[in-house]
Amino acid sequence: MKAVVYEKPFSVTVRDVDDPQIQHPNDVMVRVTSTAICGSDLHMYEGRTAAEAGIVFGHENLGIVEEVGTGVTSLSKGDRVVMPFNVACGFCKNCLAGKTGFCLTVNPGFAGGAYGYVAMGPYKGGQAELLRVPFADFNCLKLPPGDAFETDFVLLADIFPTGYHGCELAQVSPGESVAVFGAGPVGLMAAYSALLRGAAKVFSVDRVPERLAKAEEIGAIPIDFTKGDPAEQIKEQTGGEGTDKGVDAVGYQAQAHDASHEEPAIVLNELVMTVRPTGMLGVPGLYVPSDPGGPDEHAKHGQLLVSIGKMFEKGQQMGTGQCNVKRYNRQLRDMIIAERAKPSFVVSHELPLEQAPQAYEKFDKRIEGYTKVVLHPGHALAA
Repeated sequence: MKAVVYEKPFSVTVRDVDDPQIQHPNDVMVRVTSTAICGSDLHMYEGRTAAEAGIVFGHENLGIVEEVGTGVTSLSKGDRVVMPFNVACGFCKNCLAGKTGFCLTVNPGFAGGAYGYVAMGPYKGGQAELLRVPFADFNCLKLPPGDAFETDFVLLADIFPTGYHGCELAQVSPGESVAVFGAGPVGLMAAYSALLRGAAKVFSVDRVPERLAKAEEIGAIPIDFTKGDPAEQIKEQTGGEGTDKGVDAVGYQAQAHDASHEEPAIVLNELVMTVRPTGMLGVPGLYVPSDPGGPDEHAKHGQLLVSIGKMFEKGQQMGTGQCNVKRYNRQLRDMIIAERAKPSFVVSHELPLEQAPQAYEKFDKRIEGYTKVVLHPGHALAA
């Protein structure tokens, strides 16, 4: 099958790899119709992880069930399904508690597994024609047949639930004010989710004009951090108090205010300053224990200088960690079907799988309006 394969930093190729096979009675094989490029993929693409050459990328996957293991009971050939980026067993202590992002079964010695991602288990990614899905009864979410809402539904694999998870971590409630740092795909989903949850005022902090314009289109208030301290800009619009809640949708590759260099802890510290005393911070933005490209030795080992003293003084609370997609994807699917939510507003490009190398390069450089790319293997639905 054709697949997107990592070669070296800033280089991926589309080439033939071995087809996946049913390995367990609980597996299904899915023919992928849509698979998205994620900002998290760029961490590997840029050489900012321990990813080795040969890994097949892709953890945001949707397709049609093509082959069904003998132990699968709820799925049939021809079913249209979307898979959480988390690979989970459904029966370990964490899965039973709804913490499917931290499954204790699928990646021995580590809490959590995922498709096509470094250190997240042996699961090949879905930026390919076929994908093996383990524990398929648990991991596959059925979708209506056909191709309606295709680019909305593929976002159920990661960024829509992850943006919503950021709001859940911060416990965003109706009528509150929220600051979302980052207006990339996850940041836009967090701002959108805050509005869906009834927030009265949502600020979206970024420096890329196209992203800030997109945030404004959905009803958020754009804040360009290159034009002044974002915490001060937001306080000026909240009577000097700051927001009730805050979400970090940036992570460890955060940029300094002048965008001249990275400051890995700057968003965390800006959130501490932006959110009012006793407010809550949600941090779905990615932080890693090892960053080969970190700006200093501490950052290379995931150790950041965070203003914990100010956070303690303000009595703030923080929730962190990757999204437990299954906690949200069914309800968010039904909101899409009911046309109460349309997350595909973030999708800027739909391309055939063969154009993945160019798409990675342009998405990484944030050029030509590349904000969210959906690849269609087999040219299905490619535009």
